Amino acid sequence: MRSAAIPSWRGFTALAGTVALVLTAAGCGGGTGSASADGKVTSITALDYYTDTTEHAQWGARLTACGRRAGVTVEHRSVPGASLVPQVLRQASSRTLPDLLMLDNPDLQQIAQTGALTPLDEYGVDSSGYAEGIRSAGTYRGKVYGLAPTVSTVALFYNKDMLAEAGVAVPRTWAELKKAAAELTRPGRYGMAVDANATFEGTWQFLPFLWSNGGDETRLDTPQAAQALQLWVDLVKSGSMSRSVLNWTQADVHDQFVAGRTAMMVNGPWRISELDKTAKLHWGVAPLPVRETGQTVVTPLGGEVWTVPQNSSEARQKKAAQVLACLNDSRSMLALAKQYHTVPSRTAVASRYAREVPSMAAFVKNVERARARTGRLGVKWPRAATGIYTAVQAALTGAQTPQEALRHAQRIATDS
Repeated sequence: MRSAAIPSWRGFTALAGTVALVLTAAGCGGGTGSASADGKVTSITALDYYTDTTEHAQWGARLTACGRRAGVTVEHRSVPGASLVPQVLRQASSRTLPDLLMLDNPDLQQIAQTGALTPLDEYGVDSSGYAEGIRSAGTYRGKVYGLAPTVSTVALFYNKDMLAEAGVAVPRTWAELKKAAAELTRPGRYGMAVDANATFEGTWQFLPFLWSNGGDETRLDTPQAAQALQLWVDLVKSGSMSRSVLNWTQADVHDQFVAGRTAMMVNGPWRISELDKTAKLHWGVAPLPVRETGQTVVTPLGGEVWTVPQNSSEARQKKAAQVLACLNDSRSMLALAKQYHTVPSRTAVASRYAREVPSMAAFVKNVERARARTGRLGVKWPRAATGIYTAVQAALTGAQTPQEALRHAQRIATDS
């Protein structure tokens, strides 16, 4: 997963370290795919934010393979994540959009609202077999505009040796979580760690606690939301969670876990590659605890969707749709999931993947009920997300009670 503010929640650190553009082909800034003398489309352009050198090359190879199946060359360009949406909005106004466009799923609503994208059913792209949350992430006003080959979400990572030494079971409820975190806390080590910073990343980590308890971003000042925020406050006040979570990113939380300074953490599957490289670290992963037995874990959905923008050539759009369909076929999904520790978006493929890669089983289970962040509020989501992380900061610093902080969050969310 990557965040709503930082490109996809699957692997922000892979992208954050590179700010220069990485190009496989020069001069492919917009929808300027070429045609042969007889008018046949010979190339299309594709734009994403995979600027990390290795990741860019990997996606370039996959786009090339899918382009070959569609009978075109794919000119692949990547720009830094923070630049993608502004560039797309500029290109939409000047009608220079690429033929194939990747977007972080919360950004699809904003771009589709401008009329810059084409519904995928116009090209016969198969959008069946997806969990409802995944399908909704690419949907605007009832039309599917984007599909994600794979997705991600968050779960609870735990240090097996630390839990065994303390005689602590993996917590399944909030009461068990607080008890376990307290018993796992030692000098130089906290029981639990989250990312509670003042960005959409902090909101992303709080959402499972809010949603699983019946809270809703459409109304933030509810008892259910206050209970979720009180949990985090209690963990900090008790000393089971560091006050530094107010500033930590998900990468920082990962570093604390690897260094043995926290026994449990909330994080995503994009961390697994690094965890596997850490000698003598025996870790496990489980669904996040719920307030009480019987509640269902509901987590936010991360991942990028591929779209076909409007341009002057229907023939290029059709070719782009063929490449998009190839990226979203079962074979591509499974290969991408194994390569990046993500979850295949089609339910049947995900089930097979969970059997083949047991460390991903908890994420596959969570994705079944995962919710798109824009699913309830659409283009108004960023305002609510700002209210949520502002409330978390105020409550964890003690500046406001959870109830007061969430009342303020609701005002932020509804302020026009």
